[in-house]
Amino acid sequence: MKPSTSPAGTGPVPGRFRGIPALLLQTFLVVAVALPAGIAIAPAFLGPDRPSDASQTAPPWQQVPATLSAPGNDSGGIGPLRDTAPVPAGAALSAKLNETLKTDGGGTFTGIVQDAATGQVLFDRAADKARVPASNMKLLTAGAALRVLGPDRRFSTRAVAGPTPGSVVLTGGGDVLLGAGESDPGAVLGRAGLATLAQATVRALQDGTAGTGKSTGTVSVLLDDSLFSGPPLSQAWSPEDVAAGEMAPLYPLALNSARFDPAKTTGPRPQDAAMTAAEAFAARLSEAGAAAGLSVAPGVTRVRPGTSPDSTQAKVLAEVQSATVGEQVDLMLQTSDNYLAEVMGRMTALGAGRAGSGDDAVAAVLQQVKDMGVPTDELRAADVSGLALANRVSARQLTDVVRAMTSGADTRLRAALAGFPVAGLTGTLGDRYTEAASAAGAGLVRAKTGTLNTVIALSGYVVDADGRLLVFSFVGNGLTPGAANKAALDRSASVLAGCGCR
Repeated sequence: MKPSTSPAGTGPVPGRFRGIPALLLQTFLVVAVALPAGIAIAPAFLGPDRPSDASQTAPPWQQVPATLSAPGNDSGGIGPLRDTAPVPAGAALSAKLNETLKTDGGGTFTGIVQDAATGQVLFDRAADKARVPASNMKLLTAGAALRVLGPDRRFSTRAVAGPTPGSVVLTGGGDVLLGAGESDPGAVLGRAGLATLAQATVRALQDGTAGTGKSTGTVSVLLDDSLFSGPPLSQAWSPEDVAAGEMAPLYPLALNSARFDPAKTTGPRPQDAAMTAAEAFAARLSEAGAAAGLSVAPGVTRVRPGTSPDSTQAKVLAEVQSATVGEQVDLMLQTSDNYLAEVMGRMTALGAGRAGSGDDAVAAVLQQVKDMGVPTDELRAADVSGLALANRVSARQLTDVVRAMTSGADTRLRAALAGFPVAGLTGTLGDRYTEAASAAGAGLVRAKTGTLNTVIALSGYVVDADGRLLVFSFVGNGLTPGAANKAALDRSASVLAGCGCR
């Protein structure tokens, strides 16, 4: 079983494509927003390179600008989509999709296409059938996190005064994107750095701030990772997938989304990500404390539940804050990171007043999906990342979530749209849409991918050639492993980009 967690195109996009924006639609207004990882804002929509005469034949919303606009320059942007733009004819669109949405080998595809503004169904192939969604499950998690936590929420990692003189407790607050070095304000992964936390902790100890009195001599480091409850691994996950690094035991703090190396996003993960982070903090604390006459005792001790200083009463020595929830959701969708998704689910549960277990994460996400107005009677969830084969979600439910993000009343959900990978350019779609049959969708289709051994899925949105925003979901189950089924999804999404279909 191969989950959809192998990111593609997650580094800087070379050349002119470093500023690909996403479209945010509130009613019919589209505005440009920056994609994650600190790339520049470009007010105009970018697609792949095309022949020099493309601007003479393509509609304005599908034209490629000759140069990127400078950040903050609002001239030449996309105008509002017209509410009078024609809606594709269902029969014509269905005829095209029935030609492209065919399996290679065994299995079946279900799917649905809707007009984003009205909800009108333009294509329906068993769209209400509950199916394994793979990583399309993360769309539900993204929406729930944005509703409960809000896109501007940040998570704090703190160093607090310990229960004995000279002890410091590293306290996890939900940030699993910590960096080992100094905080990087322009990053999502590594926004909060342990070196920065260590340096601030030494200053607090040296100055006697927070009422601790000046500290000299030896400092001991303790670890409080008690924010989450319940088993750190779900029984719904295959042990083989865990061993392969698709998932790891969940903790409320970790380096690099529980990766040994931020540049290597596949392969085994640390099995105790919290202790790995605490040991890195102790090393940085030792480095920062040397010049101040402080030494750090070897080893890190994990405090027992109930023995750590009360987080509301403890004297905070220093803290670093994560990227916003909106930025983390975008990274989660771009790279399809299972670990980050599950942590976001647990933080959503805590934000909703539940405990921080895996079961609570599932319950919290399902409640929020229901509160979005999505029928959930037939929806079954065993996790919130999509790694579990026991999940069951229909194509219509997935499209309902996407439509809530593009056009619904809750504008907090708009923050997820920049995280949808862009066909042929970013994230898990970065190496797709390169064939002639799907090239028409490159730079235009924005969709969340999903891949397990016999499952693939693609759910997202696209502005068609007539200027109509469409939302879609295609889900394949029972597919022949290794067959060329992703191409069928890419061709089908490209058909939508090329409409009007009369």
